[in-house]
Amino acid sequence: MACTALVLSAAAHAQSELPAAQLSALKAKLAQRMTSLPPIDAARTTPINGLIELRVGNSVLYTDASGDFIVDGHILDTRNQRDLTQERLDEINKIDFAALPFKDAVVWKNGNGKRRLAVFADPNCGYCKQLERELQQLKDVTVYTFVVAILGDDSKTKANNIMCTSNRTQAWLDWMLRGVAPARAMGMCNTPVQRNQALMQKFGANGTPAIFFEDGSRLPGAAAKATIEQRLDRAAKAG
Repeated sequence: MACTALVLSAAAHAQSELPAAQLSALKAKLAQRMTSLPPIDAARTTPINGLIELRVGNSVLYTDASGDFIVDGHILDTRNQRDLTQERLDEINKIDFAALPFKDAVVWKNGNGKRRLAVFADPNCGYCKQLERELQQLKDVTVYTFVVAILGDDSKTKANNIMCTSNRTQAWLDWMLRGVAPARAMGMCNTPVQRNQALMQKFGANGTPAIFFEDGSRLPGAAAKATIEQRLDRAAKAG
């Protein structure tokens, strides 16, 4: 399916969940016609007359009332300069930031550390290293990095070595910012790397880096300092 964008310029109408009978019929038709389509969890109307939002796991697709067409893309509200699909995805994929297992993270802060964000990162991920340099420029922030190893055996070795050191924060920053490899772990060490990966999978984050903010929203991929600042401000207002 091709990705596209639907541009909204007509008057928006209230969104509502589809009646159970209509949803059931739509599910049956799409399941018959598109056997590879993941299960539809819910459906509701959209601001575009006749277009229906399908919630599929952590994502959304769109269809017409008869289920004859599927649209994979974003609805853009041109009047208000809003990406309605992205806002919906943020809503669907919100996490409970306060419930994160912070004991399993590498932690550092600048300034008073009042603003908080969490990152899932692989030690061999080039974009993660780029992001770490951007994060270092933030003021009054606490960063929790949940180290994972999704890029092979060397990532697993480095991740476990970092998490086994007495100062995991120093080991992480030495490697990510200065290229100083972590010392080899001696003896048995129970690290949280596998738990972190399971948590990342639970959140539906498919790659690194993945950033999460205190309002529960997320930002996939590396981002510039200015973008992160905007998201931190938005999260603060939401709180």
